[in-house]
Amino acid sequence: MGQHINIPTGGTQCIGAYLAQAEGKSKGGIVVIQEIFGVTAHIQGVADYFASVGYTAIAPAFFDHLETGVELEYNDEGMRRGRQLVSELGLERAIEDVASAAEAIASAGNIGTVGYCWGGTVAFLSAIRLGFPSVSYYGARNTAYLGEPLKAPVMFHFGENDTSIPPDVIAKHREAMPTMDVFTYAGAGHAFNRDVDPTHYHEAGAALARKRTVAFFDQYLAVK
Repeated sequence: MGQHINIPTGGTQCIGAYLAQAEGKSKGGIVVIQEIFGVTAHIQGVADYFASVGYTAIAPAFFDHLETGVELEYNDEGMRRGRQLVSELGLERAIEDVASAAEAIASAGNIGTVGYCWGGTVAFLSAIRLGFPSVSYYGARNTAYLGEPLKAPVMFHFGENDTSIPPDVIAKHREAMPTMDVFTYAGAGHAFNRDVDPTHYHEAGAALARKRTVAFFDQYLAVK
């Protein structure tokens, strides 16, 4: 079980974050990057999971720049409000917050990121701009940045039934980054890792993607 903390950002404002300490000696640090719904119970659970396998995990509350304590419902109104908030926030500020969150857990060791949906693109940009090994889950906004050079390895996860990210878009990831792993999951749609949402959760795909993600971090973050 983690705790809520405050972290300073690049400006004068502090934002909240959910911090889950590693069980035992930390193998490294992971910045967990939310969907458009905020640092929900699901995102906190993701951080708790990474802590359970040996990583110190932190999930920064990006929306605190705009509104404190945002946890939106997984419905049409939550989607509408979430899209509005990420548009107001902007990706550049989000990247700055990732850097701030990474600094907050720097003592954990090497740092990586993992992000989901909107956060999947923020994670991808973290590999490009910040040089953090990163895992991007169903980042629908990735294509605008496929031409930018990577400073660190990245792994991609996509559901084969994700109507927001069709096969030709997934193919562009493979074409642009032939040495990076781009995994797809049969029967899975968008947000297939969201285990609190039976409409989207795909148990088999989520389990396999999680296994691959941990192996990625064990390879690139854990000190041998």
